[in-house]
Amino acid sequence: MKVVLHRTHGGPDVLQVADVPVPEPGPDEVLVRVAACGLNHLDVLQRRGPGLIPGFSLPHVAGMDVAGTIAAVGPAGSGRAGSGIVLAEGARVVVNPAVPCDHCQSCVDGADGRCPSTGVIGATLAGGYAEYVLAPAANVHHVPDEVDLVEAAVVPTIWMTAWHALIEIGKVRLGETVLIHAAGSGVSTALIQLAKASGARVITTVSSDAKVEYARGLGADVVVNSTTGDVVAAAREATGGRGVDLVLDHVGPATWNTGIYSLAPRGRLVFFGNTTGNRAEFDLVYAYHFGLQLLGSDPYDRREFATMLDAYWASTFRTPIDSEFPLKDAAAAQERMESRKATGKIVLRP
Repeated sequence: MKVVLHRTHGGPDVLQVADVPVPEPGPDEVLVRVAACGLNHLDVLQRRGPGLIPGFSLPHVAGMDVAGTIAAVGPAGSGRAGSGIVLAEGARVVVNPAVPCDHCQSCVDGADGRCPSTGVIGATLAGGYAEYVLAPAANVHHVPDEVDLVEAAVVPTIWMTAWHALIEIGKVRLGETVLIHAAGSGVSTALIQLAKASGARVITTVSSDAKVEYARGLGADVVVNSTTGDVVAAAREATGGRGVDLVLDHVGPATWNTGIYSLAPRGRLVFFGNTTGNRAEFDLVYAYHFGLQLLGSDPYDRREFATMLDAYWASTFRTPIDSEFPLKDAAAAQERMESRKATGKIVLRP
């Protein structure tokens, strides 16, 4: 089968098309024929190096977000999939990329997001930049017939990340005002829609005027061009000077203090990304004087993934597609992501 891999770290040019044997599913595994694979920033970060996820190794096949059809079922994998459907060849599925060990105490307690041995398809295990991918049977979920597999492929990482940060960690409440950075990104696309569905008012930022209408189309109430406008001033003005109740930050140092100074007293800042660096500095006195809560968004559990999917399938949520590329053009797809010109998700189609 064809895969795209990289044997060294570097620019998009290190991505190579290669022929490798089609893997055979072992006990409680399935082989998925990839219909579409959604790109994520982690693909780019791990290509640049160093590998960020414990267990990463070279050569590496990226691609955490996979949807397709079951091509084969392992010898002991004739039970049920993660969403409770009977496994069968040809079944339309989407893959939960997080693969816990299922044996440690955290897994036994149902807190598998904290499993110390968790693998990630497309991050530490071979991913969806390929014609086929292996997955545990417990990690595949049914895709309704009315849902296109391309749309299904762009749901897992951004919607699960957004769900966990906003619902589980941020505990957004009806009537709150939420500041969400980088509306053009995939995870913020999900965050804006989830926040609105939760009854919150949304302020969001964009990097260019070209993305303003995109953000408004998702439901954002206030859109600020962060390259030309004062985000803190806009957040204060929109809240009568009080500040926002909740900030969602997956950007890191570049937006950290903007979030801090946009918060109302006892406001919450949920952080879960580091695309602009690993360290942020802020005024400790200001933070504790106003009782600000800084909340790291940890990994999600399997139960949450199924809950999120059920909610997505039953909703009017949408995940805009920026562009599609054939597998052989994975380098161009990653260049598109790095350009910051994309609005919505980028997809590979084997």
